[in-house]
Amino acid sequence: MKFGLFVYCTIGRRAELEAGMAGRRPELYQRMLAELGEVAAFADDAGYFAFGHPEHHLQIEGFEISNDPCLMAMWLGQHTRRLRIVTCGFVSTVNNPLMTAEKIATMDHMLKGRFGVGLVRGYQARWVENYKIRPELAAVGPWNADGPENELNREYFAEFVDVVVKALGHDTIKHQGRFWQFPPPEFVNPHDHPVYVQYGRGVDADMRVHEVGIAPKPYQAHIPLYGGFSQSLRTAKFWARYKGRPIVLSGNTEFLELLWREWEEEARRHGHDVAPGEQACWGGIAVCAETDAKAQALFEDMAWFWKTWATPFGQGLPQLLVGSPDTLNRQIETVSNTVPIEEAFLLIPQGLHTPAQLQDSLDLFARKVMPNFADN
Repeated sequence: MKFGLFVYCTIGRRAELEAGMAGRRPELYQRMLAELGEVAAFADDAGYFAFGHPEHHLQIEGFEISNDPCLMAMWLGQHTRRLRIVTCGFVSTVNNPLMTAEKIATMDHMLKGRFGVGLVRGYQARWVENYKIRPELAAVGPWNADGPENELNREYFAEFVDVVVKALGHDTIKHQGRFWQFPPPEFVNPHDHPVYVQYGRGVDADMRVHEVGIAPKPYQAHIPLYGGFSQSLRTAKFWARYKGRPIVLSGNTEFLELLWREWEEEARRHGHDVAPGEQACWGGIAVCAETDAKAQALFEDMAWFWKTWATPFGQGLPQLLVGSPDTLNRQIETVSNTVPIEEAFLLIPQGLHTPAQLQDSLDLFARKVMPNFADN
């Protein structure tokens, strides 16, 4: 089992967030960038395999000031040598899928194959409404889970993922769907350009464009594909058709067994070979300390963060990996005895905790927990 980290890109400590408008304080943003680089470098040296981050915008409050996913991935990549940087993920409702594929391939080269990517549907309505690229789309959450907005978003997302995957895997593509047409139907380039015909593909001598392709081709033959944080069996089965792995932050072993089984069956229906542990990723919020009591005390600010920030979006509290090494070893062993796990992600209280606090927790976990699952 390999362990990776995930951060929300929180700009400040609890008191700084509670003071308001933390996202507009340049000195806090500079500190956050420095601390992210420091923690990522530490994790690289300590033996963690990945470092993940999301895409969120308009974050004047500073709880998730992650902004452009490519820029953050490059910042993290500059401070690491071995870690896989996982952008999780590009939000479909605010990104052109063809351009997203191009960005993914470019990032894969800039990180020389140390890149993994997630594609997600978008749940924060404030910025989705300001950035969305089609007027009929909306963010999704408990408020519209059973309505037409959710189904439209889901249908759009399926097409978005299909375009991204096809563009990454082929020299040129043609896609004519409900939401996107690449290239536009009957598009003819407005002027002659012999390079298109002589040295490329997809353009006829009369300048009619019938296929397009991204450049560069990805560095990796298969970029690791993630489904973002998921508690949905339906979403997990969607990702199985692409052999994309949802990250499931749940301790419900019955649900995990069901999800692993259903994912594998769906993946095999789509012609994928599946090795143990490839069905999904697992994890939870992590704080490791010498004693359970100390870990629980350190967890208080993260508990406040979740209640204040995540709960109003309808997100339940994830699996908690909060405790001493002995406690965490028992928790992880219970789950790993239930379902095979190749990759686990620890959601850490970056920003809320100082780099020293984070490093103490990560060091203890790396020394006292990770070796016990190295061969699992």
